[in-house]
Amino acid sequence: MDDNSLVQQAQEGEREAFGELVRRHRSRMYGYARAITRESFLAEDIVQDALVKAFLHLGTLVEADKFLPWVHRIVRNQAFTRLKKTSARERAFSQLAPMWKDAGEESQEWGDLDRILDRLGRTAAGKADSQLTPEEAYMQKETLEILTGIVGCLKPRERRIFESHFFDQLSPQEIAGLFELSSANVYQIISRSRKKVMQERTRITVGSYMETRKDWGDMKTVIVPDHESFTEVQSWTTAADALYAMLKAAGETLSHPMVMGLTGHAFRLNIVPSSVHIAGPTAYSFAGVLSKGLENIGYQSSYVDGMSGTLGTNANLLDPSLLGKEAMAKRGINQALPEALDLIHRSLDRGIPVLAWDLFLPEFGLIYGYDDERHLLHAYECGKKDTLEYDNLGRSVKEEIFVLALADSAGTTFKQRLGRAMNMIVDHYDGREPDDCTGSVKGLAAYDAWIAAFRGGKIEPNGNAYNIAVVRDARTHAVRFLNEAAEQWPLAGETAACFADVPVLAHKAAQEYKEALEHFSVLKDLFPFPQGGDPNEPDASAKAISLLELIKEREQTAVGYLRELSDLLR
Repeated sequence: MDDNSLVQQAQEGEREAFGELVRRHRSRMYGYARAITRESFLAEDIVQDALVKAFLHLGTLVEADKFLPWVHRIVRNQAFTRLKKTSARERAFSQLAPMWKDAGEESQEWGDLDRILDRLGRTAAGKADSQLTPEEAYMQKETLEILTGIVGCLKPRERRIFESHFFDQLSPQEIAGLFELSSANVYQIISRSRKKVMQERTRITVGSYMETRKDWGDMKTVIVPDHESFTEVQSWTTAADALYAMLKAAGETLSHPMVMGLTGHAFRLNIVPSSVHIAGPTAYSFAGVLSKGLENIGYQSSYVDGMSGTLGTNANLLDPSLLGKEAMAKRGINQALPEALDLIHRSLDRGIPVLAWDLFLPEFGLIYGYDDERHLLHAYECGKKDTLEYDNLGRSVKEEIFVLALADSAGTTFKQRLGRAMNMIVDHYDGREPDDCTGSVKGLAAYDAWIAAFRGGKIEPNGNAYNIAVVRDARTHAVRFLNEAAEQWPLAGETAACFADVPVLAHKAAQEYKEALEHFSVLKDLFPFPQGGDPNEPDASAKAISLLELIKEREQTAVGYLRELSDLLR
């Protein structure tokens, strides 16, 4: 019986027919996986996973005579997924790169990249007869087709220079002589060509990812249920708002102040020296701080980190046209986009929105839906709901991607949650947390940097006012969190005498933050957001310094109580 008949029978539920297809083609599948991974055991695992997917999605195969290419595609995608950091396509290309040298012809005969790729293809075919398995030859042919598509984005001269550098292995100086250009021009062309090729590679990868979803019948529209209830502005700390919404969707009943406190956001202070840049409140390691905050509550997380590690420009001071979708379309596709889309799809399919950075401006927001047919994400950020084309994720003003989704959760007691949070908060105040490369000063030392900035007289008014608004709001939540924690403590089942001081210490710390808030309110009136007042005017600066010194004094006392709590809950 031929494959077509077996496929049709298998689609009708005949397991024996599918078993026969497996017996016929399993060795080819293994050979293909082995050719990609170069690891026997990994290839076997990939084949097993691919067979499961093929069985589950066989009903989506429209043309029965395309079974073998279809199953090869599943194997390939499974292999690329399992290889994680090192792209199989890149490895395949690196293995092909030296092949043209074996062709027995001088490099001068290679007139353009198309001829090189054509010769590569013929050389690969020749080697396949004597040295390569059919699966390896198939993989090389596929790699060449992908490479041909990628370099098609280059202009003729760019392609010739790209060829000379990456295939003929000529130095920029040698290329400059051949093309009668300066070395500087050659460097620019090579750099520009590399960027174009990387862009095209990302575009093709996204296209392949979407084709795979289509092949598996996964193209759909998903909107997280009840999204209206959590797309609300709760605080000035947009990361905490997003985490609160995600946890709520996952079934957590924590209050917003409790989420702010347990994740450490109610106690954060990051100041960019000299200017008090508007990016200060978000100048920290997203991956380290956000994932640690969720761990405090008992959740693991998955994230895609495509951050640049730079502060960027104050978006409030930019031409509004630079923040629009037309401006996005002119920027390059972010290389982290394929991974980000995969994480977004997986989380939303579970009914949980995804935290995302810089959707429309440099703040945190939520992605709460997607539409595969229209290639649209449904997103919310800072009170704004809108759709975002798949390709525009990571093309906002900072051209960065960071998306985070909830993963596994483990049961935790309130004592464990509070203890972990206190440890994290004290570490932050002491300046012990992952480096973020932004140069911001964190914790209690940030007050000294803030005071020094006022003395320096170079503060950016809008940024300073924003920092005041964010920190003041955070401390409001700190007071609520500590009082709520003190009130909940008897309900946590921790009645041992040694823990009797927990609510007492929490209330004492809350009182210190409450007194600090009075000074923050005066600061807020001096430098209202968004106008910002005049922080560099001598009298205003002197008042601000006095207020910050009083705030620091109160917070130092509060941190003493938090340190006692941390020690007590260990």
